[in-house]
Amino acid sequence: MTSKRIHIDPTWLFRDEAGNTLDPQLFRLLAEIYHHKKLTEASKSAGISYRHSWNLLGKWADFFGTPLVSLEKGRGAFLTPLGEKLLWAEQRVSARFQPQMESLASELNIEIQKALVNLTPLLRVQASHGYAVALLPDACKDIQLDLQYSSPIEALAALNRDACDLAGFHVPSGIVIKKRLKQYQQLLKPRAHKIIRFITRRQGLMVRQNCPLEIHGIDDLVSEGVRFINRQEESGTRALFDQLLLEKPLSSKRITGYNNREFTHSAVAAYVASNMADVGFGVEEAAHKFGLRFIPICTEDYVFVCHQRNLNKAAMVEFIQAIKSKAFQEKITSLAGYEGHHLGVIEDISHFMPS
Repeated sequence: MTSKRIHIDPTWLFRDEAGNTLDPQLFRLLAEIYHHKKLTEASKSAGISYRHSWNLLGKWADFFGTPLVSLEKGRGAFLTPLGEKLLWAEQRVSARFQPQMESLASELNIEIQKALVNLTPLLRVQASHGYAVALLPDACKDIQLDLQYSSPIEALAALNRDACDLAGFHVPSGIVIKKRLKQYQQLLKPRAHKIIRFITRRQGLMVRQNCPLEIHGIDDLVSEGVRFINRQEESGTRALFDQLLLEKPLSSKRITGYNNREFTHSAVAAYVASNMADVGFGVEEAAHKFGLRFIPICTEDYVFVCHQRNLNKAAMVEFIQAIKSKAFQEKITSLAGYEGHHLGVIEDISHFMPS
């Protein structure tokens, strides 16, 4: 039976006082103009004819009363300040709400499969959001993957009350976060649980391109004029960043913007790219995606935990085979700062977690 899957994406609706509305297809064109700097190439990449692109830009310029793109003969196409603001606003909204939309889509897809009497195995996964984890639904096409995004602690707690089959979390390499380690150790059961290795990724500072401030490392975050954007308190990345401050030591009170927060790596990167901050902390792929300069600070391992008794179940076997496949390995290596050398390797809790 052909798989029927729902994908949920945010859609903008612009309406003026007279009730006139415009198709938000423009956002795709603005993004391509920003990257290509030429309307011909941008139109082709956006899948829009050159003539339609001209008409689209004209309609939106009339709608707002000012152009969104500056077209200069011999120089190409560039977004105006309003064009840039609209593009970054759309990308910030998408980055912030993507995990929730993907989780909702997963729930709806499971219900659709039930209605279609699809008898493929079900695997319930709770994990912190990440670029590699987001690849799993397309990689695991032979099983029903119920993927819900949650914090590492929430995921492990769900595993212990049998609310999921796999819990995903990440541990920094060579850096011990005592509070977080204690929480993990309270939730992990060496005799009952097994680790399934996933990926290794680089974390670091994401700095706005052409930023006039001297930002080369964490020490520079306390410099005058530097604006920072943080992650939410319960995230693993926030715990890692706070530990890095503790080891310096640097007081968070000296960092402008420390209490400002976003909820995904992409949302932090979009915040910086839109010039609302000069720097944020997150994975290299987010910096790459939004055209930011990346300063590597550390690496961390992302793993899944399951009950040992479930390792031989059909859905779990299919999952491990999927992430060990050459196709999935290639997708991982295409992500900036990601490696998948240990994909699908099963280990004891005691071998992976420091005592």
